[in-house]
Amino acid sequence: MDNIGEMIPMEEQRVRICDIAEELGVSTATVSNVIHGKTKKISDETVKRVMERIEERQYIPNMAGILLARNSSKIIGVFINDHEKYEGHTLDDFFISSSLNHLSTEIENSGQFMMVKKAKQAEEIIQFASMWNMEGIVVIGFCYQDYMYLRSHMRIPFVVYDGFCDNPERILNITIDNYDGGYQTGCHFKHLGHTRALCISDNKIGVDWERFRGFETGFHPGTTDFLLIPMCKEERWQFYRRNMEQLRRTSAIFAVSDYYAIDMISFLNEQGVPVPEQVSVAGFDDIPVSQMICPTLTTVKQEGELRAKIAIEKLRELKEKKEVETEIRLPVSLVVRKSTRKPHR
Repeated sequence: MDNIGEMIPMEEQRVRICDIAEELGVSTATVSNVIHGKTKKISDETVKRVMERIEERQYIPNMAGILLARNSSKIIGVFINDHEKYEGHTLDDFFISSSLNHLSTEIENSGQFMMVKKAKQAEEIIQFASMWNMEGIVVIGFCYQDYMYLRSHMRIPFVVYDGFCDNPERILNITIDNYDGGYQTGCHFKHLGHTRALCISDNKIGVDWERFRGFETGFHPGTTDFLLIPMCKEERWQFYRRNMEQLRRTSAIFAVSDYYAIDMISFLNEQGVPVPEQVSVAGFDDIPVSQMICPTLTTVKQEGELRAKIAIEKLRELKEKKEVETEIRLPVSLVVRKSTRKPHR
């Protein structure tokens, strides 16, 4: 009976290129070239023998090595800004996870591989992308200075999600109509009969500010308050408690993301303020969980699947040196659910 303690480690059982070469009486270079598809200078008979022996011996190639050795690695990198607001859970963010799911589908359908990396600086993107010989890159959550640094220090084609760019003609930015999304939400609250509204965001720049500007215009200029909220949840709820009087004065709250909208509903519930009976709340993104909470969330829907499809198409066009648009702005639509209603009288 075999002694389990003497079992050979998997690494030692694995068939190597040199094993195949020795068994067939050919060089390791010949076996390696067959595996990598470089068979122009190898006879058909030898190619056939090598392929048969590889199959017979169940040789498992090192795909990382093969991809790195080819001119075309078929690797698309997706780089996410590991921002402090995610509190160490960047990939758990609803928008990020949804974007990754859509990108994964499109990349797989295109016959390529997706590699995801969190990063804090543009230099990390260049280093990692070059190390893996990536064919293209999708960049999410960075700033204009980072995009320009990538443009001047890297030849790998890349596209940007929601890049708020001062000089957009040099960056391929795939974004949505953030202003119109805010505008539709403002009009919705106005038509319901609300007379005082509040917008919450953790910043006053970029796409979030565009959403606020649209909301203010759609609702009514001069009747919309703005609260700059902390990113950390614990600090944010303490902030809400300090500003409870202002929250109670408003009957309509627009959060620039579904995450903050859902968080606000949770806070109001804790404070005994029912949604939407006393306060209506709307968000932005239409993440899957927005349909699962109670009440279901009124929100602005963006087409994540369409954006992912366009991103992969444009990366291919950039690689082929084709002329592409520098900004693609996708439409959005308001989805009205149970979290908004006419104000309580």
